[in-house]
Amino acid sequence: MSFSEPAVLGKTGLKVGRLGIASGYKAPAAAVEEAFERGCNYFTWGTVIKGYVPGMREALKSIVAKGQRDKLVLAAFTYAHSNFLTERLLARGLKSAGLDHADVLILGYFSRKPPRRLIDGAMLMKKKGLIRFVGLSSHSRKLLGTLAGEGEFDVLHLRYNAAHRGAEADIFPFLAKEPEKRTGTVAFTATRWGQLLKAKKMPPGEKPLTAAECYRFALSHPAVDVCMSGAKTVEEMRQNLAVLDGGPMAGDELERVRRIGDFALGPKRR
Repeated sequence: MSFSEPAVLGKTGLKVGRLGIASGYKAPAAAVEEAFERGCNYFTWGTVIKGYVPGMREALKSIVAKGQRDKLVLAAFTYAHSNFLTERLLARGLKSAGLDHADVLILGYFSRKPPRRLIDGAMLMKKKGLIRFVGLSSHSRKLLGTLAGEGEFDVLHLRYNAAHRGAEADIFPFLAKEPEKRTGTVAFTATRWGQLLKAKKMPPGEKPLTAAECYRFALSHPAVDVCMSGAKTVEEMRQNLAVLDGGPMAGDELERVRRIGDFALGPKRR
């Protein structure tokens, strides 16, 4: 199995490239469009705090202009915790990119289940046609495990990398087995905020991981649909896209990455 083949984002039925593209690293539009041409069509964009990133906006406008909106899966983030602000800012951001809806609205970040008013507000935006699906992002594995079992959300964004593998026990087993009921999963912080790329964080004599290796590790777990990536330049984007040429890790290769993750995490947190 190659990571160049798309996955289905759980019960949404959306076909998504395995490598997601995050806008927060401010990659130029050319880099985003190159990734899109390689099949990376799951984009996250926009926060109330940071605003809509210009590079992503220009890439979205270009994709729409080329008549490829149907191939795009746009996940819009909101941190407003306000239905009024979320809807207002979402509508403004979409309009700026020539879009009339986002495919997923991600409520983030929550350590507890969002208040009913926020969930109902997201559902109302869905009814209005501003979004198609509702997701949530969190660092709390306990919360995400519960939500995976309940199945109310369509997509969950979760932390999963070689050092932080708790999702294997706390989240993934609670996902529905039936494809039509299973919540879609998107892994983030695959490089552990860059820590897994640093030589000083490696076991003695071990070479640091590359970003592509970190993404490949996350995607090797069958419960992960998409792994988010970050790039600042076209060259960094191309380095990240190298993961698409490979497939799941196994054997010694997988053992090595897990060993590096354990060492980077440190004995006090294992």
